[in-house]
Amino acid sequence: MKKVLSLTGLRILVGRARHQASSLSSALRDIGAEVLEIPFIEIRKPRSYKPLDQGLRNLDSYDWLLLTSVNGVDAVWERLKKLRLTNSKLGRLKIAAIGPATAEAIRANGARVHIVPKKYIAESVVKSLRKRVRGKRVLLARAKVARDVIPQELRKLGAHVDVVEAYETTIPQSSRTRLNAALKSQTRRPHLITFTSSSTVRNFTALLKPGGERGNLKQLDGILFASIGPVTSATLRQLGLRVDIEAEQYTIPGLVAAIVSSAIHD
Repeated sequence: MKKVLSLTGLRILVGRARHQASSLSSALRDIGAEVLEIPFIEIRKPRSYKPLDQGLRNLDSYDWLLLTSVNGVDAVWERLKKLRLTNSKLGRLKIAAIGPATAEAIRANGARVHIVPKKYIAESVVKSLRKRVRGKRVLLARAKVARDVIPQELRKLGAHVDVVEAYETTIPQSSRTRLNAALKSQTRRPHLITFTSSSTVRNFTALLKPGGERGNLKQLDGILFASIGPVTSATLRQLGLRVDIEAEQYTIPGLVAAIVSSAIHD
């Protein structure tokens, strides 16, 4: 087996939201990859902060706060500051984070994280809380559109769960022309495309052709697809796309490691 010391010669398309792309892009560039950034997702403020603000004003009535993304963390602490609520408002509240990046963002805001599941997916969050939520009140701050695994399963376990919208994700229409041009270009066509959430997968397919319908998948022939984890992989398969690479650790470093491992074995 020939060991590959870098990703030199590999052109990788990163489709994370613009303000989040740098961590993945930098890591890939550091090991020689050529990186093309075209965001498949855009993070926007919710149409109304009223439900989130109401939940934050009443944090002392909750037992748990669940946060499933760095975007959710950013939104929560932005609103806490806007409402002039300090971390002392958290009181006896316990906080669960879906993964290490989310947990790190919470700690950066001066709060303690009580639960980070072993696997960074919704099902593992539920498993981690299984014996802790019966009769408890839970505030889940998340994207407008998200999987309902956490609230549904926690309610089955006897928890009272309030779900509030902290942000919404949309399709950046300006990426449509850039994406289709890159796929047709002899010099900029990617060898590999990364997907870091189910939303990036769905938005990618919507960007392939005007009108939002799924594009002709033949234009993707020869391109590899790298997924951050099993939920994202399931969405890829559901939409008719292959999963060539899947991270064992469902994080950005884990995704980079999986891409490097694939290159080594190739």
